[in-house]
Amino acid sequence: MSILLFQFQNLNAHNNLEPCKNHNNHQFFCDLCGCETSSGSFGYGTLSNANFIGIRYIYQNFESKTGIFENSPKSKEAFNTYQLWAQIPITKTIYISANLPYQDLNRTFKGTTENISGLGDSSLIGWYKLNFYKKQDEKVVNFNGEKEASGHSLQFGLGVKLPTGEFEERLADNVNPGFQVGTGSFDGILSVGYNYGGNKIGINTLLSYYLKGENKNKYQFGNQFSYALNAYTAFSTDKVNIMPFVGVSGDVYNAIEQYGETLNDTDGDILNGSLGSEVAIKNFIFGASYTLPISQKLFGGNVESKQRFSVYVNFAL
Repeated sequence: MSILLFQFQNLNAHNNLEPCKNHNNHQFFCDLCGCETSSGSFGYGTLSNANFIGIRYIYQNFESKTGIFENSPKSKEAFNTYQLWAQIPITKTIYISANLPYQDLNRTFKGTTENISGLGDSSLIGWYKLNFYKKQDEKVVNFNGEKEASGHSLQFGLGVKLPTGEFEERLADNVNPGFQVGTGSFDGILSVGYNYGGNKIGINTLLSYYLKGENKNKYQFGNQFSYALNAYTAFSTDKVNIMPFVGVSGDVYNAIEQYGETLNDTDGDILNGSLGSEVAIKNFIFGASYTLPISQKLFGGNVESKQRFSVYVNFAL
């Protein structure tokens, strides 16, 4: 499945470090997955966004109320995602991001714990990067013919989420239908982002829309709109590059449908605040992020997102 989604190209301040010399400006975004809260992608790129192959761990927890009263019983849910992910260059302006998650989900209700685990939904996205360059002074002769980067760029993404994870219809009746390892559907992904990377600071924005398909059970998670804004800075030495960041992100989910009927209280929205950092040492990139909700209304207020965090280790290509 896809989520926090923070996904998230050249950051000039990093050019003196070997693993960062071919970066795009920062691309870091996230989605909660259209009221399928067990997302498996949690973003398509790293903060430094070098081309890479790596592993990532994502933790999310939720609390779901199973009645209409304040003292109604509550289910506590913990979602663990173990992910293989990569960003592979095709040309200087085209690259592909891919991820393959394994889900391990636990839920405790009235003293009983339920666990489901298995391969999650994988995704594949193609990206086109449009760089902008500084206007050349007509009075200055450019002998090498190279344009000077302005630090500004746009990214356009088009991709698909594949139903590699199993969808169990019996679990769809839970207060939190996101308690699934997969959706069983093909989904389309459309993204556009703006990035700026200066000598010491950078800003990026990303907008994504997820077109959810219907699975063989005639069950269709609602379409989803995600947005993110992040600001970061860089502290560099000859051997280490440290990039802390802060950001906000949000998701708006349409209602779930089954057999053509809209299910009540299955839409929602959430606004999150995040902070984290990335450390590049030679060809290795280590990253971590922590996210807390600022405001939310999921499944009619019956599902509450508590916190999320992610750690990863990548090898820069």
